[in-house]
Amino acid sequence: MTENKSYFFCGIGGSGMLPLAMIVAARGSAVSGSDRSRDQGRSPEKFQWLADQGITLFPQDGSGPKAGQILVASAAVEDSVPDVAAANALGLPRMTRADLNAALFNAADKAIGVGGTSGKSTVTGMIGWILESAGRKPTVMNGAVMRNFAGEDMPFASALVGDAASYVSEVDESDGSIALYQPDVAVVTNISLDHKSLEELHRLFGDFAAKARIAVINADDAESVPLLNGDNVMRFGFSDAAAIRGGDFEALPDGCRFTVSFAADRHDVRLRMPGRHNAANALAAIAAARAVNISVGQSVAALADFTGLARRYEVLGQANGVTVIDDFAHNPDKVAATLAAVAELPGRALLFFQPHGYGPLRQMGKELAASFAGGMRDGDRLFVCDPVYFGGTVDRSVGSEALVADIVAGGAEAAHLTTRAACGAAMLDEAKPGDRILILGARDDTLTEFGRELLGRLQQAGL
Repeated sequence: MTENKSYFFCGIGGSGMLPLAMIVAARGSAVSGSDRSRDQGRSPEKFQWLADQGITLFPQDGSGPKAGQILVASAAVEDSVPDVAAANALGLPRMTRADLNAALFNAADKAIGVGGTSGKSTVTGMIGWILESAGRKPTVMNGAVMRNFAGEDMPFASALVGDAASYVSEVDESDGSIALYQPDVAVVTNISLDHKSLEELHRLFGDFAAKARIAVINADDAESVPLLNGDNVMRFGFSDAAAIRGGDFEALPDGCRFTVSFAADRHDVRLRMPGRHNAANALAAIAAARAVNISVGQSVAALADFTGLARRYEVLGQANGVTVIDDFAHNPDKVAATLAAVAELPGRALLFFQPHGYGPLRQMGKELAASFAGGMRDGDRLFVCDPVYFGGTVDRSVGSEALVADIVAGGAEAAHLTTRAACGAAMLDEAKPGDRILILGARDDTLTEFGRELLGRLQQAGL
């Protein structure tokens, strides 16, 4: 449906925009775009790679959009942004990222949509890898780099371009766009407070699940209980209520293992990813694959070779006995899951957290503080810098100092240092052999660079 069309992506480097741009370009459309991050000199290697793929990049100054194109831009991008103003002046049709992705998704015969507050990128990557391993040639639209598909020629593999008839995509509830999707298989990993109220989330996820031929629902998640009684539901989890049922979970230094049972079928699962939450993600992926007639045994075999996603508890390296880990945790549920994985193994955690905006702190600051205070162990220390801010008119009255005050009141050790550099210096001063340094946060590609910088300084200190 995208062949021979021409698209201009405003914000083409975004985690949801880049893979979509690659998919439509691979299907024969002309693609160009702009990004404020490129203009600000951030993540130059990503934009150079996009240019090397034949995508024409422009400054975000209105010079990019041309007659005959379709503008793809987030619904939150204002008309005053020069590229949007230029597109409007030309009378170009406008689609959101979700509009375009949903159109591709809904045109597929086997469309697997992955929703939920946490884990959807990981589950999407797992399903994509299972289907690819089974010879299904799926197209996969993800919000994170899938390391199994990444390589020297494809360092930003957040998309896999396969057959149009098989489409796997994470779907977003935060802007309500989940309502655009018509899934054959709908996966709901879990439901917890993030961008919307729980009442709104129950309605959005309930409607999404009800539309599907098969709805894969978490039997262990209290907030998913209202979704469990549909005639189309396949339950996954560690409880006896699950059809795809996990058991005998064991944390390992380099991942985890557990069992999965389906009817009389039982298999031992070995994951290279740590944490009980990733075992639950694997159960969700196994259930989704079973819904499209891939056996549990095939899924288990594929998952043994699944190497995970960038910035999902990604070990960047070790120096002087200190391990540096990069992680996407940014909302209460993700933070709790990451800290639970940390607690499964010995060793103190030195945590850095960059809130992903001032708005999210107002929306869920109290819940974030509770997750940190509840998940940190004696000896763990948290360093929080100011929220990420790329400009605009957002209300900045509630900042990191309020979050840290609530965490300290909850009994955990935390400090607010305004800059990332100050937090990094404090962690390096504190670090001892056996410690793990974790870089937590979202919406900022340079967080990984920060983690690698800390690793480099640890290596230099050992010379």
